[in-house]
Amino acid sequence: METLSDLLRRMADLQILVIGDVMLDRYISGEVFRLSPEAPVPVIAVEDERHVLGGAANVAHNLSALGIRTKIWGTWGRDASGLLLENLLQEAQIDPVDGSAIPGIQTILKTRIVARQQQLCRLDREEAPERYRKDFGQVLTIALLEKILAEVDAVILSDYAKGVIDQPCVDFVANCARKGQKILAWDPKPKHALRFPYLTLMTPNRAEAFALAGEPEEHRQFPAERISQKIFQCYHPEYLLITLGEEGMLLSRQGELISRIPTCAQEVFDVSGAGDTVVTFLTAALAAKASPEEAIHLANRAAGLVVAKRGTAVVTPEELRGSF
Repeated sequence: METLSDLLRRMADLQILVIGDVMLDRYISGEVFRLSPEAPVPVIAVEDERHVLGGAANVAHNLSALGIRTKIWGTWGRDASGLLLENLLQEAQIDPVDGSAIPGIQTILKTRIVARQQQLCRLDREEAPERYRKDFGQVLTIALLEKILAEVDAVILSDYAKGVIDQPCVDFVANCARKGQKILAWDPKPKHALRFPYLTLMTPNRAEAFALAGEPEEHRQFPAERISQKIFQCYHPEYLLITLGEEGMLLSRQGELISRIPTCAQEVFDVSGAGDTVVTFLTAALAAKASPEEAIHLANRAAGLVVAKRGTAVVTPEELRGSF
């Protein structure tokens, strides 16, 4: 078994493309010092405000934090939020694909109000999904993506059901990935009835797994074999990783369970972006020729680190080495 440092070095040699719903996350935090006289709601004295990459951009940030050459293709506006987003992408050394910024479109912005480490509410600004969809009828778009897909080692579809990931997108990307024998990972949203001609990896959480299998969620012990086989029959991924929160993770290959591991999270502060971290590390490890068992242990360790941080966050190689 190779060492962690060897695996991280191999991962840093990769080039990965992220396609999906790009967002900007804003955190406004402060202290509650009284109730408002206008309504029974807390008044917060704002102490800090920060912006971080969210959605598919957080997946890309997780990759770039590992030293992986990362490209991102999504849709955002040329508004104030879009400019902040592009500055953050540049700082993280993430390369946006031409045509991602669109005039007249509102950048998806999620604002979280936090007081005493407790999220009080979230404010979402976004448009209808059709505003963020890509046109795969354009010759220039097809030529550009074909060139990029030929160069990268893996593709991650980061699906938040905001419009970018639809059937034309899946058909084009999956067929290109199959021709080039590239790893194709999908972090799914069950509301999408998508068909995949080729798929390496899916990473749903517990609730999403029930929905993808067409079953109502149960709150007793997770029926791992039944759900895994049903999802495989519908989507045919080579690997399926289901995250089960405090119950850990389970990995199946072609519908058959091959590994189940307990969570290694010591402290859970914020689960925002944990799924992004899991799909990032599992995809990158598999692309770097790690075994499935090594890949799931690495993803589990990274997820345990990221949920102990405030807000949407990433894990660095140094943090990983320290955790082991």
